[in-house]
Amino acid sequence: MALNVLIVPDKFKGTLSAQEAADAIARGWRTARPNDSLDLLPLTDGGDGFGEVISELLQGEPRTAKSVDAAHRPAEATWWWHRKTKTAIIESARVIGLAQLPPHKYHPFELDTEGLGVLFHAAATEGAEHCLVGIGGSATNDGGFGMARALGWQFFGTHDKKIVRWTELRTLAQVRPPDGPRLFKEMVVAVDVQNPLLGPRGCTRIYGPQKGLRPEDFEFAERCLEQLAQIISKELHLNYANEIGTGAAGGLGYGLRCFAGARLEPGFALFSRYGKLVERLKEAHLVITGEGTIDRSTLMGKGVGEVARLCQEQKVPCVGLAGVLSDQGNADTLFTATHALTPHLTTLEEAKANGAVWLERLAAKVAAGWEVTL
Repeated sequence: MALNVLIVPDKFKGTLSAQEAADAIARGWRTARPNDSLDLLPLTDGGDGFGEVISELLQGEPRTAKSVDAAHRPAEATWWWHRKTKTAIIESARVIGLAQLPPHKYHPFELDTEGLGVLFHAAATEGAEHCLVGIGGSATNDGGFGMARALGWQFFGTHDKKIVRWTELRTLAQVRPPDGPRLFKEMVVAVDVQNPLLGPRGCTRIYGPQKGLRPEDFEFAERCLEQLAQIISKELHLNYANEIGTGAAGGLGYGLRCFAGARLEPGFALFSRYGKLVERLKEAHLVITGEGTIDRSTLMGKGVGEVARLCQEQKVPCVGLAGVLSDQGNADTLFTATHALTPHLTTLEEAKANGAVWLERLAAKVAAGWEVTL
């Protein structure tokens, strides 16, 4: 029996892009089951890879623009342009992403989001009226302060002293908006987490350590962002700090809400809509998804877990492939089956060095045994 197989993996972080993962799985599957019909749909939930995946779905054209990275070093960043709808597709990780910086060289107190604001200006100059932004994978924890300054917002402390670094926000007393209208008529921001700006579940304490914040930095960083939220509430009457997703990308979700009039949307929901995921599921006999690590976070709202959840609703078998599988018991409640590259097929080092080769072999192995499952 030939199957309609929907292949919808996320990236294998640091090893394979979502597209590369989909291609590898397809090659392996065809080796064992050449008569199956394969539908490839690389996945994004708003982080690294967002621009490439969404632009492919919308048939956007790549553009490049001069900007600066999170450390203010000159950078050339790719974004995508959908001329027909005047929509810019921007992946913030392409310009202010942690992966753009040398490991461990910069502390988050030295970094900001200015480069993203510069990229917005480039898109508006091209004629963009709408903007889709994926904000995962950032190196920053500035609440969107640098981006706001690039858009023309001004920040002042006591005695009308201009604030130029986000670490000075603890003295913030006044915010002045830019002259003229917003750059875009509409901005939709894909967020890949549900955290608020502040508090125990806020950006500083939950994601700051990934970017280099130490526990002794938390109180200071939190105070800066808390003062920002208080003054924005007082002067602009915008009370977004507790909204779901405002803590995404070091508070960039909050900054885009306040300073760019953006609407936040779960990245997976946006991907699902543009990729017509539900319609494609109805045509599928089997779905294969995957990511570098299937763990507890996979089951708590990440894209791969949401694919599996949709499959359960639609009663379509769903196989999860991973480099590492660290929560087998809970994964079994969501996936029809799960398979990992390590430790049975290869070592972790080899899986990272030759991810496409090993993922292809794993897919072939699963495909060869799938008839038994039918």
